[in-house]
Amino acid sequence: MGMVIGLAITRLLMGVAGLVQHPNRASLSSIHLLWVGSILLELIHFWWWQFALFQLTDWHFGIFFFLIVYTIVLFLLATLLFPDPIYEYDGYEDFFMKRRGWFFGLFAATFVFDIIDSLLKGPTNWELFGLHYYVQVPVGLVLCGVAVWTANRKIHLGIVLLHLAYQLSWITRLFYINA
Repeated sequence: MGMVIGLAITRLLMGVAGLVQHPNRASLSSIHLLWVGSILLELIHFWWWQFALFQLTDWHFGIFFFLIVYTIVLFLLATLLFPDPIYEYDGYEDFFMKRRGWFFGLFAATFVFDIIDSLLKGPTNWELFGLHYYVQVPVGLVLCGVAVWTANRKIHLGIVLLHLAYQLSWITRLFYINA
């Protein structure tokens, strides 16, 4: 899992490095850049959260396979933010909007995977989440559906800002860090 998440983080960092090295190669997009930051944070959070797997006493191949598939979905999200090559599109926003069905379909899958992952870690883990977890998943799935359906920039900007704010709030509450 660590290797796949590491590759996803590398993909994002190499993409950002490419933007710095070749700023005029393709037009930049605030929506795209915010999703890069959001998925980077998601990957780091996922990697940290998986340390809770040490609590599992009943490991079997099914659990391992499930977690590898989950990490592959996260990796694919990272690859969908930096295409090879970009010159086929009118910049990163054009690519993102044309591939939003794939991106948000995979993103929606992460909500479902997260529920299963949380259940695997046991009832003590589940109790940490509280009532808002029961709201977060359906709201996240609905927002993914909206993002697939519309190419409206304001809606996409709102969704990514909402996701970033929620992630920061979630990380702060779960890991007791000062934000």
